[in-house]
Amino acid sequence: MTGHLFPDDLLQAQIDWYAACRRLATASGKDYTVLRRRLITLSRQIAAHPYWATPRGASPAARMALKQAAWDTAT
Repeated sequence: MTGHLFPDDLLQAQIDWYAACRRLATASGKDYTVLRRRLITLSRQIAAHPYWATPRGASPAARMALKQAAWDTAT
């Protein structure tokens, strides 16, 4: 348990980011470009999420907890 409760859309974006990153590792050509664009879009979505402006989301530990929660969910 991370001690953080993340909004569903934020957690899903981080899970999707990990999935796109895994697919990118074996991609080539057009697929590579599409996946890079997807990672950029997801990165922006995660970084700009309103959760980070709340007291619970204000610390770097919250960002690490999101990554861990998404990793635990995705694996």
